[in-house]
Amino acid sequence: MPITEEDVKKIAQLAHMELSDEELRVLAPQMAAIVEYVEQLKELDTSRVEPATGGLTGEGGRSDSSREDAVRPSLGQQLALEEAPDPAHGHFRVPKVL
Repeated sequence: MPITEEDVKKIAQLAHMELSDEELRVLAPQMAAIVEYVEQLKELDTSRVEPATGGLTGEGGRSDSSREDAVRPSLGQQLALEEAPDPAHGHFRVPKVL
């Protein structure tokens, strides 16, 4: 599936990024190459590969540390924000990270 400059514009808008026309021309073929590579990976036979559990496996690739999920009471928004240094409209306000 070819990636067009219009596709890149939509993605940039979703990511709150401003791209120049030159950046759009450069990024469109690069993103198309990435998508093409991922499509190639879909062709690999992975039927004999065991699913990974995010690096939390023990010896032999099997996890012995699994547990049942259980519903537990949460802290709650109001209580969590009481100790926040700078709460804003029901959320934690944090410094920008660039």
